[in-house]
Amino acid sequence: MAHYKQLCAICKKNMVLMSFRKKFPICVDCELKQIDGEIENPKFKKLFDIPVKFYRENDFLRDIKKKYLMYGFLTEKQIAAFKKTVKEMQKDLKKG
Repeated sequence: MAHYKQLCAICKKNMVLMSFRKKFPICVDCELKQIDGEIENPKFKKLFDIPVKFYRENDFLRDIKKKYLMYGFLTEKQIAAFKKTVKEMQKDLKKG
């Protein structure tokens, strides 16, 4: 798969590693600012209360939170995948 670097379209400071799947060049810092919204629902507030380090390292976790903030809900499969990913990251953090 071909990868290339492109300047972030928002801050125009950081370089973003792009591939054919990623359509819009946005750096991690700008993306974290986008998902820094207030969550009203206590169930989802607890779900998304994970260390910022996990969001910084994993594009999937950022994407799920962005989708929740955009649409206001998640499917059961999205919730299960989010929990599974967080659990794996916590396990790797304890090992290493």
